[in-house]
Amino acid sequence: MANDNSKAVLSHEKIETSNFLMIVLILVVLLFGGLVEIVPLFFQKSTTEPIKGIEPYTALQLAGRDIYTREGCYNCHSQMIRPFRAETLRYGHYSVAGESVYDHPFQWGSKRTGPDLARVGAKYSDEWHRIHLTNPRDLVPESNMPAYPWLAKTPVDAKVMPSNMTALRRVGVPYTDAQIASAAEDVKGKTELDATIAYLQVLGLALK
Repeated sequence: MANDNSKAVLSHEKIETSNFLMIVLILVVLLFGGLVEIVPLFFQKSTTEPIKGIEPYTALQLAGRDIYTREGCYNCHSQMIRPFRAETLRYGHYSVAGESVYDHPFQWGSKRTGPDLARVGAKYSDEWHRIHLTNPRDLVPESNMPAYPWLAKTPVDAKVMPSNMTALRRVGVPYTDAQIASAAEDVKGKTELDATIAYLQVLGLALK
C-alpha cells in the first residue's frame, strides 16, 4: 500500500514539476475542449446560414467595413448585443450568429468604451454620421471619441475592391462575377467617409 501511494504521489508530482509535460497535457485538454465546443458549430444552421434579409456587403459598404477595422473602431465599439433585458432595452434585439456569417472577421466582442453599434443602421442620418466622424464633440460635447477628419479627404482605394471581394468569395461570401467586376466602378469617386457611413447605416437592419 505504501508503495502504491508513493507511486501515485510521484506520478502527480512529476506532472506538476515538469514544464514540458504540463504544457503538453494542457494543450491536449484545450484541443479536446475546442473540438467539443467549436466543431459542432460548423454544422449548425443557426451559425452557418444567414438569417432572412442578410445580404453580402456592397462594394462601398465593404470598403467602409475595412476602414472601420483599419481605424480600430472595434476596440471601443463591439457589435454584440447580449440577451439581457438591460442590453435589449438600450440597443435592440440581441445579436444572433446568422447576422454575421458574411463578416470576416466578425465584430463580436465585449469591449464598450463607446456604445454597441450592432443596431446603429438607420438610427441617425448620413449627415449626423458625417459630422460625428469628422468631430464627435460637435454633436456630443462630452465624447472622448477621436476625430477622423481625413476620411472626408481620402478617396476609397477602388483598385483593391475586386481582389477583396474575390478573397471573401473563397471563404463563402456569395459574390457574383458581375459584382466583383463592377466593384471598382461602384466605389469610384467615393471618399472613405462615404464608405464608413454606408457600412454603419446597414448594421442591424435585417433583424428587428
